[in-house]
Amino acid sequence: MKRLVLLRHGQSEWNAAGRFTGWVDVMLTPQGREEAVQAGRLLRAAGIHVRQAFTSVLTRAIETLNLALLEMGLSWIPVQKDWRLNERHYGLLQGMGKQAAAEEYGAEQVRLWRRSYDAVPPVLQPDLARHQHGDARYHHVPPWRLPTAESLADTLVRVRSCWLETLAPVLLRRGDLFVVAHGNSLRALLMLLRGLSPQEVESLNVPTGIPLLVETDDSLQFRGQRYLADAIRVESALAAAERGQG
Repeated sequence: MKRLVLLRHGQSEWNAAGRFTGWVDVMLTPQGREEAVQAGRLLRAAGIHVRQAFTSVLTRAIETLNLALLEMGLSWIPVQKDWRLNERHYGLLQGMGKQAAAEEYGAEQVRLWRRSYDAVPPVLQPDLARHQHGDARYHHVPPWRLPTAESLADTLVRVRSCWLETLAPVLLRRGDLFVVAHGNSLRALLMLLRGLSPQEVESLNVPTGIPLLVETDDSLQFRGQRYLADAIRVESALAAAERGQG
């Protein structure tokens, strides 16, 4: 059996404020940092000894990974950062409060942007897009690959390439693997691993700060998953994610 540990970053400042974050680089809250530490404790208690870790290039995921690995006594393992694991790009919604977005565009439209498979939010304006694309962390990425807004389907395209080209070969070669990313990039990855339909993925939530252990066979076919936390905590975190607070 191969084991893949998936972890959504701890609560960020904009999670707590109910704002769309996307590719904007915001920090963890004190609660988010504690969630990261607790995730490391849960993994250590479960006897999970990952051999390599991957994360996005966004600080909230990187900090979560670092805190979890420190708690596990595994700060020394190889870590690779990949922009393809970034959160879904929310375009012009980035920075906007979810309540304000509902008032401007309508609650049903915002729900579709958040939960549906193929709805694309308003694209980022050219001046803002140029600022984002000039970020040094994306200097090696062809400009045409950098989004100005994404649906979950768009996010799936880059996550699939990351899985096929990078994550899957390492998992096959090294065994247990740790991926710290974001709500929508992890939804996309779980869609791939579990073979979910666009309709099924609409109801899929990933809570902040709770490790999800995914097991596959030796050919990386999905065999099962479980959260490494008690049922009450998982239920509470999933409810927060559904409300858009996680």
